Amino acid sequence: MDRSTGLALFAMGVSVVVIANDFSAVNVALSTMEKDFSTNINTIQWVINAYALTFGVMIVTGGRLADMFGRRRAFFLGTAIFASMSALGGAAQTEAWLIATRVAMGIGGALMWPAILGMTYALLPAEKAGLAGGIILGAAGLGNAVGPLVGGVLTDLLSWRWIFFLNVPISVFAVLVTYYLVRVKEPDAGEQKIDYAGIAALSVGLVALLVALDQVDDWGWGDPRVIGLLALAVALIAVFVPIERRAGISALVPRAVMRNESFRASCLAILFMSATFFAALLYLPQFMQKHLGYSPLEAGVGLLPFLATFALVSFAAGPLYNRVGAKPLASLGAVCIAIAPFVFSRVGEGSGYGSLVAGMVILGVGIGSFYPTATTAGVTSVDKSQTSLAGGIVYMCQIAGGSIGLGLTTAVFSAQGSFVEGFRAAFRLDAALALVGFLIVLFFIGGRLLHPRQAGGVPA
Repeated sequence: MDRSTGLALFAMGVSVVVIANDFSAVNVALSTMEKDFSTNINTIQWVINAYALTFGVMIVTGGRLADMFGRRRAFFLGTAIFASMSALGGAAQTEAWLIATRVAMGIGGALMWPAILGMTYALLPAEKAGLAGGIILGAAGLGNAVGPLVGGVLTDLLSWRWIFFLNVPISVFAVLVTYYLVRVKEPDAGEQKIDYAGIAALSVGLVALLVALDQVDDWGWGDPRVIGLLALAVALIAVFVPIERRAGISALVPRAVMRNESFRASCLAILFMSATFFAALLYLPQFMQKHLGYSPLEAGVGLLPFLATFALVSFAAGPLYNRVGAKPLASLGAVCIAIAPFVFSRVGEGSGYGSLVAGMVILGVGIGSFYPTATTAGVTSVDKSQTSLAGGIVYMCQIAGGSIGLGLTTAVFSAQGSFVEGFRAAFRLDAALALVGFLIVLFFIGGRLLHPRQAGGVPA
């Protein structure tokens, strides 16, 4: 790998770190924001929810636009939106102002992420595809891991506003490196049409689904608002299929992608596995704060055995993918993701922090080996002209699977008599969901369980 390619990959990784960091860095600053704006936690939590919701809803559209009009163009536009809205967010004078900028940042991130993924796979030869996936998912894990630390340090020493201001110079660096060093084949934008009907149906359907799942803990499953939102989501996602058929080659999700069995298997496995990932990010810090008495920053540091392992294993998964193939690596990850919630479900009323460490390390190994592998297997199964779209769909499945799983686990958690009992019951459900994901991996991802090189045979 020459120096310019290495620097280009570094810029892609840094961009992903910034996007992922903005999911977790703000968590530790919410209480300070609440005081500064004299508001309540139900309002200020939308600083996180608005970003995550917009990002998850728009990422498929961002991926399709990147494939249609050029990944460099999508990246430059997305980064300009992300950086400018970060600057405005840092200068926010009201909570409404800040939340509005977070919505716009989500749009920028949704354009950046699939464009970055597409460019990273394009920068490397096909035999190094696993390395591309490892770089991107490893950078995401690193961003998630350092987010609480960066957010806590900046909030304590300077101000929470610097969480947003810091995005600006990093974004400028990434744009300059990409402009001068990243050269990928771009499509002719004049030949493309935007599938507005498909974008509207999928986006509104996903908004309805994610808002319903986000609010179900407050409103309850039987609330007419939750039922109405879920009904709207089902109806719009159902009509999305015939809309795409009529759109033909201009469809938001082309027929070739929808019919790709390998791609569908990767998405479905990620859908089931994401419940454990999201539950861990929610319930482990709560266990540390509510049961062990940790501060928010201490809880963020307490997650390091999980998030740091996730980041390190993700970077290692790329070279391993190229050596052993998708099946063994994805299967290892899926097994670990299924074992970890079982370990968490064994904690008791007298358990301390040490009872979580083994489960966090196992989960970090599982997430770090499964997600890059499943992503690479899915993205490389489609045509190269559709890799950004495929990356966007894969991430949407992660968001949707995590949100649906979190809604189910929250319902189970709330039905128990105590926090610890709810914690244990929630992770037992997650273990069952992860087992389904493991079976999908075992039978449908990456071909035979034993890679041809290890079996002594030759690739077909």
